[in-house]
Amino acid sequence: MNIKKIYSILADQPKFRLQQINHLLFQDLITDWDQATVLPKDLRESLAKECSLEIEAETKHLANNSTKAMIVLEDGLRIETVLINNYDGRNTVCVSSQVGCSLGCAFCATGAMGFKRNLTAQEIFEQVLFFARRLKLMNQKIDNIVFMGMGEPLLNLDNVLDAIKTFNDPKCFNLGIRRISISTAGIKAGIEKLKNSGLQINLALSLHAADDKLRAELMPVHRSTNLKELMGVIKDYAQTTNRQIMFEYIMLKDVNDSEIDAEKLASLLDDHRLYLVNLINYNQTGKFTPSTSARIRNFKNILMRAGLKVTVRDSHGQDINAACGQLATE
Repeated sequence: MNIKKIYSILADQPKFRLQQINHLLFQDLITDWDQATVLPKDLRESLAKECSLEIEAETKHLANNSTKAMIVLEDGLRIETVLINNYDGRNTVCVSSQVGCSLGCAFCATGAMGFKRNLTAQEIFEQVLFFARRLKLMNQKIDNIVFMGMGEPLLNLDNVLDAIKTFNDPKCFNLGIRRISISTAGIKAGIEKLKNSGLQINLALSLHAADDKLRAELMPVHRSTNLKELMGVIKDYAQTTNRQIMFEYIMLKDVNDSEIDAEKLASLLDDHRLYLVNLINYNQTGKFTPSTSARIRNFKNILMRAGLKVTVRDSHGQDINAACGQLATE
């Protein structure tokens, strides 16, 4: 599928054709130009000849109806995206923003791939379009989009924002901006740019340690900053956008899951009104081991006693390598 080519064919068409095409692609969710009966026959034939609507992908399914898709890009590279069927019936798409990742976090399978390239805005929203079409067949729709797949979204922010505008546009996907979340390893310049975009996008920080030394060991990107500076930027984002910040914290046995680690985290997140902590059951992708349920429960209780809001995320998708830190194509 090539959106740019579609739009180029429309260059000599009346302006209202573009609105028709956007409605057909993103709301009617057509998969074949023969379904576009509002268009003249000759235009449909031209589009069918030059611009296939196929999105090439392989899928794997979970028992809880979540699905991972490996999408083949035009240059032959592959990315992974996941449709998560939440317990409350909502459908969330976890999208990738890069092919691979350059950050090399010690616990992440995507980082082990290395970095190939940024995704275009089209390649980002194609992931959502793929699952929107599938859900339509079940009379369902996408409720939320999270940039928590392959890559660091804030290192590809221009294309990410272009895709988000398509998601949010009433004439395209028409998804509320507060239903879109971006997860970052802590790219300060990107957080500042996102804050100044005027969009109230939910922000999640992949924290995973509450002291500089350990975080730098787990996440090499942290070597260029420190927690004091990072928390200053994060707090500013929360206050400017009026959005609560989620802190993601992968629980690694005997690495970052002690009572002392919990107390450090509680001390770091001192403004309880602005923050939510999401403790994540780790999926073993390398040298680390998941924390025990008892250790996670104790960690959570320490944070809650300090006044923090805490959730524990079960890492759905281990059987199809679709859970946190495991998105990586072969």
